[in-house]
Amino acid sequence: MAETRLKSVAKSFGTRQAVNDLSLTIGDGELVVLLGPTGAGKTTTLRLVAGLETPDSGSVMIGGIDHTRSTPAVRDVTFVFQQYSLYPHLSVYDNLAFPLRSPVRRTPEAEIKRIIGQVAAMLRIEDKLASRATQLSGGQMQRVAIGRALVRRPAIALLDEPLSSLDAKLRSDLRIELKRIQQDLGATMLYVTHDQVEAMTLANRIGVMDQGQLVQVGTPREVYEDPANAYVATRLGSPGINLLPRALFPNVATPPEAITIGARTEHMTVRRARRETAAARVKWIERLGDQNHLHIDLNNHAIVSLVEPDTGLNVGDAVDIELTRPLCFDRAGERVR
Repeated sequence: MAETRLKSVAKSFGTRQAVNDLSLTIGDGELVVLLGPTGAGKTTTLRLVAGLETPDSGSVMIGGIDHTRSTPAVRDVTFVFQQYSLYPHLSVYDNLAFPLRSPVRRTPEAEIKRIIGQVAAMLRIEDKLASRATQLSGGQMQRVAIGRALVRRPAIALLDEPLSSLDAKLRSDLRIELKRIQQDLGATMLYVTHDQVEAMTLANRIGVMDQGQLVQVGTPREVYEDPANAYVATRLGSPGINLLPRALFPNVATPPEAITIGARTEHMTVRRARRETAAARVKWIERLGDQNHLHIDLNNHAIVSLVEPDTGLNVGDAVDIELTRPLCFDRAGERVR
């Protein structure tokens, strides 16, 4: 495994700027997740690291070597795609062995057997090695695809939304497995997703992307609690952060530049109003068992809050809202403190 460094990388396709002046370092043994919506430049960044695209400017360093103009074959990287991309006519064993049997990295069969046994045990697919790829479930096929990327211990493994085609239960299970495997191997990974839960649970650090730019990089907790701007704040949190006009909360102390207040669901206290004429009213309640989401209307602005299920509040009740940890943003959406 090796440190990978992108420095001022840019890539455009015609008039569209896919990646713009992006600098990022993925440390040896680190799992970095690029988070953002479709079209943010996440996959293009992966392809620049892999050598499938050549940057218009900037550099790509892998293991201390400048690979900006190198072919994919000499970069010592592996790629896991959203779709499994397995060889359907081969067994699981032969799919896993394929990278080790290539002319560039030909490995003795005894060593192949040892490596595959180790990786299959980590992936918990030892009993499937003799099966054809087409005989596996979706989750098992994706495990094989991940295993094939890891058997030869690449300098960096690149993963492009590898869990997005699976159902919710499988995604949850494989998230846990993938993090365990990455930690056990000490693998260096760059992982792309639009799923905030994947980003929060997998990443050592998250890089939030918007329109080809890397807006903020930090640990999941840092990015969640201390977003650089309103865009970053909206990428993490479920339900999403409430972005509300400053004027709705005249008693909240804010910097003079503040135009918008950001209030996460857990950073609000909602109580039954002392007076029936209070402006805020419960419009809808999501009952989720261990907690409720209150949908509140305040002067025609929608607010979602997280409350205990035994608050006794009902649709139509007047409520008072107290903000405990508001975030403030200026007219351009940048954070002010």
